[in-house]
Amino acid sequence: MDRAPPPPTATAATLPAVVFGIDTPIGLAIVRDLGRHGVPVVGVARNHEGLGLHSRWLRRGLVREAGEEAQVAQLLRLGEELGSACLFAISEGDIAMLNRHRARLGRFILMFADQARLDSVLNKDRTYEAAERVGVRTPRSAQAASMADVEAMCGVLRFPVVLKWANPHGVGARLRPHGLAVAKTHYCDTPEQLRAYMARFAPAGIWPLVQEYVAGYGLGQFVLMKDGQAHYTFQHRRLHEWPPEGGFSSQCESVAREQHAALMEKSIALLRELAWEGIAMVEYRYDPATGEAALMEINGRFWGSLPLACHAGASFPWLSYRLFGLGEQVTNTPYRSGLRCRFMVPETKRLLRILFGQHKIKDKTVRFPRLPALAGYCLDFVRPSSRYYVFELRDPQPFLNDLRAMLGKALKRK
Repeated sequence: MDRAPPPPTATAATLPAVVFGIDTPIGLAIVRDLGRHGVPVVGVARNHEGLGLHSRWLRRGLVREAGEEAQVAQLLRLGEELGSACLFAISEGDIAMLNRHRARLGRFILMFADQARLDSVLNKDRTYEAAERVGVRTPRSAQAASMADVEAMCGVLRFPVVLKWANPHGVGARLRPHGLAVAKTHYCDTPEQLRAYMARFAPAGIWPLVQEYVAGYGLGQFVLMKDGQAHYTFQHRRLHEWPPEGGFSSQCESVAREQHAALMEKSIALLRELAWEGIAMVEYRYDPATGEAALMEINGRFWGSLPLACHAGASFPWLSYRLFGLGEQVTNTPYRSGLRCRFMVPETKRLLRILFGQHKIKDKTVRFPRLPALAGYCLDFVRPSSRYYVFELRDPQPFLNDLRAMLGKALKRK
């Protein structure tokens, strides 16, 4: 689907960019941000419904071929055709796959971390060890190696607790033969619940990390690192999550740099300790009642709320392209604080859960009043500072195609 690009809003760049994985709002945001700055963008989607395929800012769209080797060959052909180009990848799975063939992708400037760096942030044990060295607080955690360890935990931990995998991408192969899935998080309110849940993993001989519950809201600090220096910073707070008790962001708000400045310095020190290069999100749970923040994880890739950053003027794809692709210096220019951005599908699911399914909310320490939730959901449609992950007035087709696809699936289920 070749098309003539619209006029760029900045001086056109001649170095093309290939975005591998334009199916999600993250990939769509990268296409839009680069395209608006005059970069010729080629996007690769999983199927013909990929959000980014329908953006006016996409120069050319492709559907990825079936199988790892075929996908690498597809990129190699693109490299032969384009010459030098920047290659962006979004999901951790795709980055890991491309890293396995990194030596073959020499025609591309790779805009994602090598596997050693990615592993250093995917493994929470290694991340927390680095955090301790630079003075970043982490939640109290315990790792079981047997059910006897679980029993000991029940006698010393404060409940509720949150369960998550120290290395979620490395355990799937060991869990699947036992019919077990990798859950992002799981809450246990009592020792009895912890014993029952952990017993499921005894046949596999591996258990998730058990972590103390940390009150507050999600605070994300985003940094573009190169040569041990932070070249651009941005931060936001999570207003809503899906599921409501904690998950990924369904609505978030940009936060001024002046806030949490000391914490940002610690985030930069943590990334420097990990020898990080490129973009990263350092995610905390921040308790406004105490002013304390506890590290949750580091995302070493473009994050789910990237559309908010781009709407606010923190153009991380363009800045990364300039810094690593063109070798240009970038400055830590201001961005707009107080801007909100909503991911409407999970935001709507969150509202429905609060209105009609509060018994399904696993974290029993939090309450969500129904009427304020409904009023806020409606008010945000007319709030001048509201933006959206997918819908954009200057580029409406991705939203319209996504809406049509969702309606088609709903009709088929009837």
